[in-house]
Amino acid sequence: MNKPKTLVGYCRVSTDNQKEEGTIELQENSLKKYADKNGCELVKIFKDDGISGASDLENRPGLAELFSYAENNKEIEGVLIFKLDRLARDLYIQEHLIKKLEGLNKKLISIEEPHLDSNDPMRKAFRQFMGIVSELEKAFITMRLSGGRINKAQKGGYAGGATALGYKTKNKNLIIDEKQAEIIRMIFKMKRYKRMGLREIARELNEKGLPAARGGKWYAGTIKYILENPLYKGIAHYKDNKAKNKELVII
Repeated sequence: MNKPKTLVGYCRVSTDNQKEEGTIELQENSLKKYADKNGCELVKIFKDDGISGASDLENRPGLAELFSYAENNKEIEGVLIFKLDRLARDLYIQEHLIKKLEGLNKKLISIEEPHLDSNDPMRKAFRQFMGIVSELEKAFITMRLSGGRINKAQKGGYAGGATALGYKTKNKNLIIDEKQAEIIRMIFKMKRYKRMGLREIARELNEKGLPAARGGKWYAGTIKYILENPLYKGIAHYKDNKAKNKELVII
């Protein structure tokens, strides 16, 4: 594949502290500088604020939107990231997402790791080694943080991370955002009563001018994430811990 010129970008931070320190803005600026320097068109940047790199595609709305956008816009030639662990820390998820991009005929470009040719055995070994380093780093962080979050999740509380559309945080607790909650209820009604498909729902919401998370557009992947998220039924969860919280029920 020739060096791609038409790109979309992806940025991720995994904690609220990183978000406050502006890490995601630094990533975004790095992507824009790379595009300018290399004569690339950076069409759009997708973001996941405060979401773990161990989360799969369905639990990362920004990444889900990226794949949906890339699949529906054939002119996109590649995906630009700042560093491979921003795509995912988990080695298995890294390889899965890279293969998924290859299936869409999109090249992954990492600013910090410029040699990511998946067909080169040495590059693949290096990529996997870097993934192992990131996994170890994540494991140490998890050991320090997960105890308190698990305890809070078991009580139906907010264990941290990104807030789903329809909610907001107040005094480190999750509460319903009534304005956004109306959009969530509308989505479930479209699916349940009008029998509308995912893309059809996304198209109608965009036509109505209703903003998605972070004010972006709606995509089928975003709708799927919402419809399958148990939080809207009041089921708070963190890892394998689930608890019912009536105060979080939207539908």
